Amino acid sequence: MSAWAAILAGGSGTRFWPLSTPERPKQLLALTGDRPLLAQTVARLSGLVPPERILILTSPSLVDRVAATVPEIPAANIFAEPRSASTAPALAWAAHWIAKHDPGGQMLSLHADWAVGDDRAFRAAATHALDVAAEQDVLVTVGVKPTRNETGYGYIVPGKPLGTAHKVKRFIEKPSAARAALLRRRGALWNSGLFAWSAARFLGEAGAYAEELAPGWAALTKGDAPRFFAAVTPVAVDVAVLERTTRLAVVTGAFAWDDIGSWDALLRIRRRDAHGNVTVGNVTLGDDVKNSVIWAENEEVAVVGIEDMVVVRANGHTLVMPTGHPDKLKALVQSL
Repeated sequence: MSAWAAILAGGSGTRFWPLSTPERPKQLLALTGDRPLLAQTVARLSGLVPPERILILTSPSLVDRVAATVPEIPAANIFAEPRSASTAPALAWAAHWIAKHDPGGQMLSLHADWAVGDDRAFRAAATHALDVAAEQDVLVTVGVKPTRNETGYGYIVPGKPLGTAHKVKRFIEKPSAARAALLRRRGALWNSGLFAWSAARFLGEAGAYAEELAPGWAALTKGDAPRFFAAVTPVAVDVAVLERTTRLAVVTGAFAWDDIGSWDALLRIRRRDAHGNVTVGNVTLGDDVKNSVIWAENEEVAVVGIEDMVVVRANGHTLVMPTGHPDKLKALVQSL
């Protein structure tokens, strides 16, 4: 049974302004190392899914840049979503394409903008998830053990055993800090967004439960993506399918994972200096700068006397803000 992968690579990455732009969003940036996040994502699948069975779903304006970033992926495998409609329509489209070309095909779903600490452990978890999906004929999500009381992530509460996995008891989205601490103590997992299923089973569950997709389903079955996307209501796959289906399992991945949702995330992912700072580019710091992210794309940036700050100079713009306020940046970028 062949394994495919659908990589979700849309999105504008507004929380990484001014480095991230609509023409070069965060999945195309080298935020965690020397390669763009998308290139790292494709490389992470090496030995598990060959390039010819990797599909990348992105916006029409990014197709050429995506192709240039991962030239090993066939151009025909880069899908331009006719409309930005969140993850459920995109994955239904990918699943339909896979099922048509490989009726018994299995499918991984993953995002292009994660930081993963151990690629080998990631592949092991993905393989486990694919095995459970095949053996139990279920949809599988991969959970990771929380490392902090994160309020911005979704959590999975595992239920009864199901072979080498567990049934999903419930999802909890973005809990308070107190509830996040309680969930951690009780063994809840972060919902990583790494999913596995057979393309046929996913289409069956989406057809049965995703009412937001129903108006466009006939168009999808005919292979008419523009009409399908035009007819659906934008909705995340978690909401449309995973929270509704009775065929859902969770396996635990033993890898460090971060969705890199804001500049603050770089303090967790990149190596810090002796004062807790992350610096990239031509940066000069005073010895009184602490626990800050300083990023200079081209020009020199000099900083003194700050703590817990983000300072970014890129694309002719400068950002200065305290850490811990990613939502304020999103609102600011929208106003700009």
